[in-house]
Amino acid sequence: MIDAALLPALLSLLTVARSGSVGAAARLHHRTSSAISQQIRKLERHLGVTFLERAGRGVRLTAAGEAALPGILKLGTETEALFAHLAELSGRPPATLRVAVSDYLGKALLVPVLRELLEERLPLRFEIATTHSREGIRLLGLGEVDCAVVTGQEIPRGLEAERLFDQPFVWVGPRRPGKRVPLAERLTREPLLRLGAGSQGRRLLEDYLARERIQPTSTIDVPSVSLLLAYVSGGLGVGLAPALALAELDRGRVRWERAAVPALPVTLVHRPGFRRGAAARFAARLVAECRARAGRGEPKASRANMKSSSGLLRDYPTTRSTRSPRATRHSAR
Repeated sequence: MIDAALLPALLSLLTVARSGSVGAAARLHHRTSSAISQQIRKLERHLGVTFLERAGRGVRLTAAGEAALPGILKLGTETEALFAHLAELSGRPPATLRVAVSDYLGKALLVPVLRELLEERLPLRFEIATTHSREGIRLLGLGEVDCAVVTGQEIPRGLEAERLFDQPFVWVGPRRPGKRVPLAERLTREPLLRLGAGSQGRRLLEDYLARERIQPTSTIDVPSVSLLLAYVSGGLGVGLAPALALAELDRGRVRWERAAVPALPVTLVHRPGFRRGAAARFAARLVAECRARAGRGEPKASRANMKSSSGLLRDYPTTRSTRSPRATRHSAR
């Protein structure tokens, strides 16, 4: 017989494993740390298995905990799906769909998708967390969002990913009168605009600077692609930006060139069982939007601005779903 009283302890254990600390799990469950600890100890005594051990200031799973985690993850996913289904049967809106996404991907991809879904008056609400890709994966692991649109991230155990397209990067800077100088050469004379530490754009930039042995004279750190492009549009700085963000730039004031850095995959990451009901329609619309942009060869301005690099986003790979085998807000209604 299943002791139903132990089910909340399993879900608490799952949250601790995701967050790495009892305190963080307690905040997410709106309970005290001692209450969460007591739940898990009761579960361990009942089963005769130790799931957690101390690691510095936090905790980590034991070998037994690692072995049990896939089953607990499946239980959590199925529980969330069941409650969403029951809400639909009752006529009430299902649980809010929570999405983590960077600013430029949200503007280019989510805005048209969410607008269409809202116009259809689906029984679905959204909460959009605007953040960089690494933080999006962290929030997904903590259970604070249901899916994340990320760039160039490894997929943690227990999550699934659908590849949307490969994102090329470009140098972008203000137009200057006189002789046309490659933007990469201007890096030693003009302020260098850098995305936040921990972002994939920052990693690509630092790898390039190290490889080419370039030492910038001045730097300006910005938290988002939108702010980086605002500096450039205002006539200050040269930076490395994702091509998808360029569609609305003023070609009369700004120029850009394909950068000699790797393109990075953009993926929709979620937990197993995510593609159900209205969430499935959201995912399908997102994939369709990416394919439509691929067919149009966007950003359109890139074709006019770069004769040798037209249609930067034309070569989208076929969207596919992968599951990792490895261990390891804004509201709109």
